[in-house]
Amino acid sequence: MSRILRVAVAQMGGVQLAETRTQVVARLLELLREADATAATFVVFPELALTTFFPRYWFDEEAELDAFFEREMPSAETAPLFDEAQRRGIGFYLGYAERVETKGGVRRFNTSILVDRSGRVIARYRKIHLPGHTDRREGYPFQQLEKRYFEVGDLGFGVSWLDDALIGMAICNDRRWPETYRVLGLQGVELVALGYNTHDVNQYHRESKHLKMLHHFVVMQAGAYQNGTWIAAAGKTGDEDGHELIGGSCIIAPTGEIVAQTVSDGDHVITYACDLDLGIEIKQNRFNFEAHRRIEHYGLITSQLGVVAPEPPDR
Repeated sequence: MSRILRVAVAQMGGVQLAETRTQVVARLLELLREADATAATFVVFPELALTTFFPRYWFDEEAELDAFFEREMPSAETAPLFDEAQRRGIGFYLGYAERVETKGGVRRFNTSILVDRSGRVIARYRKIHLPGHTDRREGYPFQQLEKRYFEVGDLGFGVSWLDDALIGMAICNDRRWPETYRVLGLQGVELVALGYNTHDVNQYHRESKHLKMLHHFVVMQAGAYQNGTWIAAAGKTGDEDGHELIGGSCIIAPTGEIVAQTVSDGDHVITYACDLDLGIEIKQNRFNFEAHRRIEHYGLITSQLGVVAPEPPDR
């Protein structure tokens, strides 16, 4: 008998600077109710779902920056989401900005959590592949300051059991790196929950919207197929503080096929009954890691950071 997990992807329209946590959580609650109406038992919300994508702005004052960060989860403002999810028996993935106080000082991460159907946080992931820059760059349509505002995640890529499903987490730019899926795949991941915020233009080079969407999908489709896993990706879309975010929230099967996709802007839910056993044949045959991987030839992947090309021959 197949193992079915009804997964909902909760796409969000832009979150404006003027919106309060209470207003945003009210939107998340409505999306949760929509997901429940489709009989979903697991919901994926976007990256930095509680705020606007604030790394597009330069902040000099720490207090200004900290207004976008959560010190605990659940907090007083987010507790209604946890309570409602528990009442309805729905687990979820949620992305947010995390502020942690340690003996060494304050640490900040771009974080996601996995919450089970009892409302308990069972896993935490901190974004590893941070894009952007730390300096202020003039002449750009917006800044991309994730490297300034966040530390590189320190928890690695882990997997956790949620009911009968082995779930891994990733955030936005992680989806573009094959190492993300391979590390999760080597732990037997069956579904990758992924939130993102992606602008429809790059701040530093021109790329057509066609290529923007192609690359958004193709990296996830390849990761799903090559690791025999489902991927559920939730993004923000439409206008956010005068900047356009791409749509393309989707659910991808282990075959690499997109089985559900949003086709409009704004808050929107898509749901699919994911057969968790669909990836078994891929894992056992075409991409049977134990039978076919040759790690003795992959040393450069972990021993070398950037490209080192051989010297050209003498001419």
